[in-house]
Amino acid sequence: MPARDPRATGLPSPDRTEDLEASPGLPSASLAAGAAPSRGSPATPSSDGYREIWKLSWPVMLSQVMVAGVGLIDILMVGRLGSDAIAAVGYASQFLFLAISVLFAVGFACVALMARAIGAGDPKRARRALAASLEVAVVTSLIVNAAVLAAPGPLLRWLGASDSVIALARPFLNLLMGSSVLLAVSMTIENALRADRDTTTPMLIAAVVTAIKIGGNALLIFGGLGFPRLELVGAGIASVVSQAVGIGLFVGVVLRAPVHSPVAVRARDFRRARGLRSEVVRLSLPGVGERLAMNFALLAYFRVLSSYGTAPIAAYTVGIRILSFSWIPGTGLGAAAATLVGHALGAGRVAEATRAGWRATQVAVAVALVLGGLGALIREPLARSFTDDPSVVAMLGPFLLCLALAQPFLQAHFALGGAHRGAGDTFTPFVAAALGNWALRVPLAFVCAFVFHTAVVWVWYALMFDHLMRATWLALSFRRGRWRQKLDAG
Repeated sequence: MPARDPRATGLPSPDRTEDLEASPGLPSASLAAGAAPSRGSPATPSSDGYREIWKLSWPVMLSQVMVAGVGLIDILMVGRLGSDAIAAVGYASQFLFLAISVLFAVGFACVALMARAIGAGDPKRARRALAASLEVAVVTSLIVNAAVLAAPGPLLRWLGASDSVIALARPFLNLLMGSSVLLAVSMTIENALRADRDTTTPMLIAAVVTAIKIGGNALLIFGGLGFPRLELVGAGIASVVSQAVGIGLFVGVVLRAPVHSPVAVRARDFRRARGLRSEVVRLSLPGVGERLAMNFALLAYFRVLSSYGTAPIAAYTVGIRILSFSWIPGTGLGAAAATLVGHALGAGRVAEATRAGWRATQVAVAVALVLGGLGALIREPLARSFTDDPSVVAMLGPFLLCLALAQPFLQAHFALGGAHRGAGDTFTPFVAAALGNWALRVPLAFVCAFVFHTAVVWVWYALMFDHLMRATWLALSFRRGRWRQKLDAG
């Protein structure tokens, strides 16, 4: 079979593998694609494998601290409005997560196409890939928005929200979904900058957006400096305003970029991007499928929790945000694993690729044990710092313990998933996610809630078995080694 020109397909070439989906679902994962020099000679392997893993991991971790911090402070402020307000944020956020999941997949496609073009010294093609990615991201975001906002009440009711929670959630959901359209543009440009190895600019913009969001919350949720007290609607307005500032800053960076820069996209690039639109869509579909499967499972799980009342929903919403900080290392290590495995396979160093995957997993589990143990020890003070509602505090303690116990499995499958994707195997992580969610988490939760009518703590532990299944499946697959042939098969 004649060899295809990688530049014609936008796919990674055997001599320089770029990961299409470097982490479980965060924008900074695109660092994996930009970790290799985009304008210089090929990267050389480090003599210290663990040092190289950390070198690639810490920028991803640092950027994600900002993301997690915004969500945490958001809930901290909204928590003062009561459990119904927290639950409303939780219900509305499920649909935002759905939209963002699809945008992540488009962002990974953008990185794959742009990084390959930059590496080939073809900035024109990189700009067209960015233009095509922006078009696909915006259209996709509008489609998701239309589907959700066509019937927000029935969708919220299907998740089990009470009438009082729906009344709070609907206006907040409208604003949140509106901000996701702005986020579609920002995320795509962010990935483009990182594909061009500019990680500082997205961090600076994230800092500005974070400051505006937190300041907007303080002024609009509770009222101050002449602003009205808008409560949950105020939090939604703060999200829209902060994202509007973010998109303005990202667009400003693009417009100020030198004319020959890979990110200096102009109107002519949109006109000439026709051939790349289908490539963006094609490269996005596997990631979209995985994330949709996961998000629909989370919606089903959320529906089970709602049968226990508002307090478990509020506890779930707060708890996930508290321990989201401890997931950040797994995200960064998955990105590092993807980069190192992909580069080693591209150079024909199969043994080095295997070592990189296992080393990243070892580091992820070690960090998980430390952070998970800390979270378990201070779970009660953490719960009380985020809400004054006694029923929510009572639910949070067992849930935080469950999440702490799940950390080693969760972070292990982050790292192993990145290793598979670095080899070009995106199907195995999809199977692992589908099995963990649809063979274990959702069925176990339904059986516990509706067959045996157990306490909600057993529904919590269904989450832990999900992550155990994913880590086990990916570990067995990585050990079996079929991922080594994925590059040649592509």
